[in-house]
Amino acid sequence: MQSMRPLFLSLLAAATLAACGGGDDDNTPEDTRPQDSRNSFVPAEPNATTFPALAAAPSDTVDPGTTSRWAGVLGGAAYRIEVPQNWNGRLVMYAHGYAGTGNTLGVSNPSIRRYLIQQGYAWAASSYSKNYYDVRAGVEDTNALALAFNSIATARGRTLSPPQRSYIIGHSMGGHITAAAIEAEAQSTANNRYRYHGAVPMCGVLGDTELFDYFTAAQVTAQALAGVPQQPVAQWAAVSAQVTSALFTNFPSAPTALGQSYLSVIQNLTGGPRPLFGLGVAVGGSFAPVWGVFGSDGTVNGILNANVTDTTRFTYVIDGNPTASAALNAQAQKVTATPDANRLRRDGLRWIPKTNGEIGIPVVTLHTLGDLYVPFSMEQIYQRRVAAKGNSAWLVQRAIRGASHCDFTVAEQVEAFEAMVQWEQGGARPGGDDVVTATTVAAPTYGCTYTRDTLGPDDSSTTAQLRAAIAQSGASCTP
Repeated sequence: MQSMRPLFLSLLAAATLAACGGGDDDNTPEDTRPQDSRNSFVPAEPNATTFPALAAAPSDTVDPGTTSRWAGVLGGAAYRIEVPQNWNGRLVMYAHGYAGTGNTLGVSNPSIRRYLIQQGYAWAASSYSKNYYDVRAGVEDTNALALAFNSIATARGRTLSPPQRSYIIGHSMGGHITAAAIEAEAQSTANNRYRYHGAVPMCGVLGDTELFDYFTAAQVTAQALAGVPQQPVAQWAAVSAQVTSALFTNFPSAPTALGQSYLSVIQNLTGGPRPLFGLGVAVGGSFAPVWGVFGSDGTVNGILNANVTDTTRFTYVIDGNPTASAALNAQAQKVTATPDANRLRRDGLRWIPKTNGEIGIPVVTLHTLGDLYVPFSMEQIYQRRVAAKGNSAWLVQRAIRGASHCDFTVAEQVEAFEAMVQWEQGGARPGGDDVVTATTVAAPTYGCTYTRDTLGPDDSSTTAQLRAAIAQSGASCTP
């Protein structure tokens, strides 16, 4: 396995800078942001001490009702911990996705919970102490729970040895949390620092703030094609109906002629021509949420104080029409980020932690091809960042033929997790997909290698419906 010496040296350098003040030795207080004043978040079940056992399934070899299950509140965040009686000494931290802007904090069980119990893994999950797109809180609270694992177990009457191995997995925003938590930057700047041995980010925001660049690019190109290119981005509501009717007769599944051009732009913004892009629009429903976030001021709803979005690097492409592409690029509004909107902090992690590609542990990612909300291009961005840091040996990526956001089968997730663990335990580097070669990604069978359409007892009805729609369309890998 690749030496971790370069990672250790980078961490040592970062720690040395921090000890010296990082070159910034003034005592100016850190600025605050709207998110800092949101203090009314309350766990959904603040007095819970346990949670329901997983219902047994015919395939179980271990009774899921015999696990130790602890719930509680740590640092304002609700948590759940589950430890099988035959614990294998390994801990899996689960990071859930975006939970909205409400005040209620909820904990999500990992989708591979049954597998973890059957294989002897302990798992733990935090609600995080705040909602909104607060990845900083997600990393800190997940790490804090991992650090408290043994003390919580002892307090509940079960003495456990420290975990021999700790892994982190997560979906969507939780994929961002997963990827950020293992970065060298997080290891040197987080207030709660925890060392993981492997990670599986799924449908993750692996390009961190570049996701919001995509949202803005999708808006300004829609406005340009609909004839209102210079309408201020934050004033989307004033032109929303006009733009929608110009591009769709039935949003988003029935585009007009202009809408067809627009969807070509979106395809190229989200990863290029690939199988299931069309189903992601028509069936997956993952593009409608993108339309719903138009009109942002670029602060990610008060996570930042200034605009972080930037569209200046984009070249918009309408396939087969270079003249229309040139006109669109000339007309589309250019949005420029405020310098240092998401700068390094002196009091901990950045407000939106980065995924710089500075990794030194096995990482296996999953992404569905039809995902337009957190698009497949996130994988391409991450691959390039990791490669630029010289860390490609630590990354394996897998494309799944799903039509929407995070609609993996449990089998696909289990296989990715197993591959990561076997790799981390000294096995061969597992197989993955090339996510950046355009001709490879555009191939009709792309994504078939790691797609598993067989449904198990823990698969959601939504996943079943989407896989049925894929099969009906003829895009399934299964004959």
